[in-house]
Amino acid sequence: MAETTLQDIARYAVLDYYNERVEKTDKAWIKIENTYVVWFTYILGNWKALVSTTVSDGMYYEVTHNAAKEETYLDAYKKWDNITLGAES
Repeated sequence: MAETTLQDIARYAVLDYYNERVEKTDKAWIKIENTYVVWFTYILGNWKALVSTTVSDGMYYEVTHNAAKEETYLDAYKKWDNITLGAES
């Protein structure tokens, strides 16, 4: 069996979060293959991952591990807009 990485932990956190909250009648549960890490950093025992899914719902997730407290947090965000500021023609 392959070793679980910190990025895997973040992806499984998002997988569990999504599957626990998805509308049950839609039967739209996702698998680990439907999650991916967009950005990851690790410093002094703490780490943070930005994770997304292949679901086109505009959501993205931030998973943060606080080594001092031995706690991991998940924040879920909805993307509302993507506009260009100060663009020249």
